[in-house]
Amino acid sequence: MSDGMSEQAWEESMEQVDALMKQVGGNHYASMAIQPVEFIVANNLTFLEGNVVKYISRHHAKNGADDVRKAIHYCELILRTVYDVTNDN
Repeated sequence: MSDGMSEQAWEESMEQVDALMKQVGGNHYASMAIQPVEFIVANNLTFLEGNVVKYISRHHAKNGADDVRKAIHYCELILRTVYDVTNDN
């Protein structure tokens, strides 16, 4: 490749792009300027943090209040596991 990228690296890059263009189980991420997975990976978020981003990003287009509740639950899990904060604290 003329830009210094090997053919294998280019093919792997294209596979990643193709994976982002495909969504299994709906199209609630399709209209987003930045898909949650792109933001999560680019910012090295943990599993719990990534789920907060995922659920809060899609609540308007998918499950409404249930997705907001899920995001809150993951925030509570972060408080408990990272900061040892319980509902009593």
